[in-house]
Amino acid sequence: MFNQLLTQPIFNALVVLNNLLGDFGFAIILITILIRLILYPLFYKSMKNQVLITKIQPMIKEIQEKHKDDRQVQTEKIMALYKEYKINPFSGFLIILIQIPIFIAIYNVFLAGVTPATLDQNLYSFISRPEIIITNFLSILNLSERSYALTLITAAAQYFLGMVSLPKDTGTKEGAQARNIAKKMMVIGPILTLLILGTLPSAVGLYWLTSTLFSLVQQVYITRIIYGQDQGLLSESIPTSGV
Repeated sequence: MFNQLLTQPIFNALVVLNNLLGDFGFAIILITILIRLILYPLFYKSMKNQVLITKIQPMIKEIQEKHKDDRQVQTEKIMALYKEYKINPFSGFLIILIQIPIFIAIYNVFLAGVTPATLDQNLYSFISRPEIIITNFLSILNLSERSYALTLITAAAQYFLGMVSLPKDTGTKEGAQARNIAKKMMVIGPILTLLILGTLPSAVGLYWLTSTLFSLVQQVYITRIIYGQDQGLLSESIPTSGV
């Protein structure tokens, strides 16, 4: 079922794009961008939630202090606050959960490769079968082998993305904790990238690098929208009484 729903469609999309572009690397880059564009609404919603959660921190803190002796009431009040401002505190986890099976499917495709055997097994009947798939990128990088240079570049991009994604300093204890966690992830993320990609075909690394760079552009773009055009979201006065 997993193969039919995700792995096989991604495999066929790669073959189609390779037939059109004549370069397996460009096919990987394009399919990565297409996947990220499909997931864009979820990323936007998640970032907007983060901004709203930051904005209502004073209200959350007031609830915590006012009902510090009653955890149940405290939780109910905070959840009511989330509902009032249409915040889904679990949207970030949802994005992660959605991306995991996609990454596994892509990993399966790249690990098996595009060979006569995998073409026989996965290629749809209505798609033209390529005579040969050259798994190179720009005739330089063999995507079926490991590339330490690509791994290092991807890890560096991951670190830079972590810098750009650092939560804004809200001057609160919760905000400081969030920034400290994000700073630790800035280091842990690239280290994990080095450990994981160092053992995998560079096709996975090219996907990872493209996804990271797309996330970087997306982060800057969405931040400008939320903090620029959507002034009503950020400048609107939120009362801190009656909680």
